[in-house]
Amino acid sequence: MAAKRRIEVRKSGVHGKGVYALKRLKKGDRVIEYKGEIISWREALRRHPHDPAHPTHTFYFSLEDGRCIDGKVDGNNARWINHACSPNCEAREEGEHVYIYALRNIDVGEELFYDYGLVIDARYTAKLKREYACHCGTEACRGTLLAPKR
Repeated sequence: MAAKRRIEVRKSGVHGKGVYALKRLKKGDRVIEYKGEIISWREALRRHPHDPAHPTHTFYFSLEDGRCIDGKVDGNNARWINHACSPNCEAREEGEHVYIYALRNIDVGEELFYDYGLVIDARYTAKLKREYACHCGTEACRGTLLAPKR
């Protein structure tokens, strides 16, 4: 018997496509692996942008060893999980794998989110923050997908 699907991709009210719970997810559940081709950042920069009309929209997921996962190549539905400043999921790197875990119980029909925490070496100007604008609408929204500077 095939396992029942727990998530699906459909239009998001936050941005483009999103991933939604089809079954109740419990706090701590491993929801999905973020899959794709593991490449160097040099190769990611060569491929960039995925979509010239939207150069800040990519499916790259940074790994601690300096490489990244390109979810556009051999990727799965995890690449459609949107950002939120107060997320209900988190990404955890385990070896060469990245898994998305539920941070709290998630109800059927709820959209899944994790904090992208994008790191860019450039100065955070108003223009850069607008290019990486957040539309999550949460009370704690910091207005950008960029990670706070330390």
